[in-house]
Amino acid sequence: MHHSLPLTMGDVLENNALRFRDVPAYVVEDKRLTHAQLLVRARTLASALYRSGVRRQNRVAVLSMNSIEMIETLAAGHCSGIPIATVNFRLAPPEMRYNINNASPSVLIFEVQYLSAIDKIRAELPSVRTFVCFGGGADWTTDYEAFMASGDPDQLPLRSRPEDMCCLMHTSGTTGKPKGCIWGQREMYELAQLMGGEMRVGAGDRALLAMPMFHVGAMAIALGVQYRGGTVHLQKQFDPAAALTTIEKEAITVLLYAPTMLQMVIDQPQAESTDFSSVRTVVYSAAPMTTPLLRRSMKLMGGKIFTNLYGQTEVMVAGLDRDLHFADGTERQQRWLGSVGHPFPNHLVRIVDEQGNDLPTGESGEIAVKTTTMFRGYWNDHAATMETIRDGWVHTGDMGKLDEDGVLYLVDRKKDMIISGGENIYSKEVEDAVIQHPAVLECAVVGVQDEKWGEAVCAVVRLKPGTSATEAEIIDHVKSLIASYKKPRSVLFVEDLPKLVTGKTNKVELRRYANSATT
Repeated sequence: MHHSLPLTMGDVLENNALRFRDVPAYVVEDKRLTHAQLLVRARTLASALYRSGVRRQNRVAVLSMNSIEMIETLAAGHCSGIPIATVNFRLAPPEMRYNINNASPSVLIFEVQYLSAIDKIRAELPSVRTFVCFGGGADWTTDYEAFMASGDPDQLPLRSRPEDMCCLMHTSGTTGKPKGCIWGQREMYELAQLMGGEMRVGAGDRALLAMPMFHVGAMAIALGVQYRGGTVHLQKQFDPAAALTTIEKEAITVLLYAPTMLQMVIDQPQAESTDFSSVRTVVYSAAPMTTPLLRRSMKLMGGKIFTNLYGQTEVMVAGLDRDLHFADGTERQQRWLGSVGHPFPNHLVRIVDEQGNDLPTGESGEIAVKTTTMFRGYWNDHAATMETIRDGWVHTGDMGKLDEDGVLYLVDRKKDMIISGGENIYSKEVEDAVIQHPAVLECAVVGVQDEKWGEAVCAVVRLKPGTSATEAEIIDHVKSLIASYKKPRSVLFVEDLPKLVTGKTNKVELRRYANSATT
């Protein structure tokens, strides 16, 4: 017995083509696709893929910045049961090769700017029979529009089913090799439904996204808007000045930013004179918002419009709702701003110890989540799947704690824990202390190898322009706030911190740098 209707993302496309026929679904630069056009293009491309030999559950990979062609490829997968494997365009060719070969697609659809990268590795992509390129090409590629023309929207023998695999997204690989997360049609549909609800969107909404669509963050927000028949404006790359112009010109109602991106937007000279009156929801993710940044943004953009979402490629977890954002609230309400909010509807969250036992309120442990809105496992990696999904619970690898209000706080990535002299030190706790120094703009804390302690705490610091601080000053400052054994043993000053596409600090790169700089 089905307790929920057996629906897929294909049903969303069909419904929207009927109900919101002339509403733009996606806008990228000067290209616009209405919901009706998106369905036709999706079916045409899926039909072309079928005619080229692609069958149900055969993968198709897409490598592109945010583009209409990428949207059409994702939608072709939504309506046909052909899984789409997204490829991170920021990767170096050998890393691309690993991700593509892991998905073993029979067709690779890509943007012309990656022609030389793919040319370097195409001899080592044994599964790819057809290279489809848009925006240009070479003698070994098939033109995207010509390929599209070989399809017929009324001749598509496939229709997606809830049990089909829908998307294959690779994790950023914070530990070892990236892993391919399998998202099914059923779960993707529920993800879209969840996000539409969290953002309270409808057919009149217009979202502006600058994060890349190969990543679950941007994809989840876009599908949430699409699910409700709204419009998604995609920026090819994050451009804070262009964002302000678009917000005003297109009367944007929904924004998605990592806090560092939001900071850059409101720091623009024209931010003060920009009309933000259309904006109803600002979703931020990847990090908590500092109170000063929230206060400034609320003053500029309006009151209760901020929503924090927390999740990973494997599972969505929690969110701090707009109604719980108080710039000048009680001590309890102020504390919530450092949290990731309550578990989403239809999500159960536990905090567990190493043995999987529940920990009491206020104690830190690994965050485990159970929901219908999650990945099905890692592609071609049964061992990792077994380790992550236990008894139906996704073990996130993130450390957190729940307070007496049921609000979830991120303490650290499990993998970012530093074990020094047998003591567990959470890098986030040290970062929170360092950042309170008046001269510090940004900080990341990593463990570096140490003969005596095993690992030693190293703080990598970016100072505010025009300020100065010494290593000793930073260490003394931290010692005044947290236990002495947690203080940094060394401080490195840098011009910039390396970032992942999500806006989070790239700790892998930082560890490498810190280890070489301190030895």
